[in-house]
Amino acid sequence: MTNQTSEFILLGLSDLMYSQIPLSLLILFVYMSTLAGNLLIISLVISDSHLQTPMYFFLGNLSALDIFTSSVSSFHLLFDIFRRSWLILYSSCIAQVFFFFCFAVTEAFLLAVMSYDRYVAICHPLHYTTMINIHLCIRLASGVWAIGSICSSVQTIFTLRLAFCGSTIIPGLFCELYQLIQVSCSDTSLNHLLLYLHVVCFGIAAFLITFLSYVYVFKTILRIKMKDGKLKAFSTCSSHLTVVFIFYGTGAINYARPKNKPFLEVRMVSAVYVILTPFLNPAIYSLRNNEIKGAFCRALARVGFRP
Repeated sequence: MTNQTSEFILLGLSDLMYSQIPLSLLILFVYMSTLAGNLLIISLVISDSHLQTPMYFFLGNLSALDIFTSSVSSFHLLFDIFRRSWLILYSSCIAQVFFFFCFAVTEAFLLAVMSYDRYVAICHPLHYTTMINIHLCIRLASGVWAIGSICSSVQTIFTLRLAFCGSTIIPGLFCELYQLIQVSCSDTSLNHLLLYLHVVCFGIAAFLITFLSYVYVFKTILRIKMKDGKLKAFSTCSSHLTVVFIFYGTGAINYARPKNKPFLEVRMVSAVYVILTPFLNPAIYSLRNNEIKGAFCRALARVGFRP
């Protein structure tokens, strides 16, 4: 089935003419801060021997994922504002659909793997180094990225079969899979079924791994008699748990919202989910993690600063 349109219209911020300049400056600030924060975490994980552990290996992957997600969303949004045009080519829209879906699935499973890492560290501390080694970490990280890429490729291939008639308007800041399916003028029942199967099979699987890991973590923490021991055990997973809440919370609000929600509300939720979450992740790990702060101080000391 051939497509009858070569471009789409993203409503984006088109109705906020007088607010586009301050909004673009805010988005630029958030984007640059996201790049700086996540690149800092990646460089610290690579350069500091204290952070070369499985937990921080996965954190480095999460930071790289946040950089990719923010670049795909913020860069194109800023480009649209500066050129004062909300047209997006069909090929660019399909590319956004692929990357957004790939990064969402990858992050869900990466958070699940990080939860399992915390489960082993707290529930089986004596066996941690034998159960979670560098070879297993590499295999898990490779598998997580592969699952995201394969799921997204399948969804994108089935999206390519859809037809789009006339001037197709997408009510959002970006090209998202569900919105693209909604504006198609061909039969989308197969696409809805495939999306539903992916959410059920992969989304719920990743959530259950995360949820069950923390059920056992909390059961173990509650059995610790010493108060200091409880606080120390909880502090090792509090940052990750906060990121999990933000990811699933904003994701649920974004994709489980009613269809008749006001457009302003849709944009705000979408912006928080895609732009603000990658910005918050490095801040959470930096402010709530003493090892990251210690590595940052050591890095400053190596270049002559004394924090």
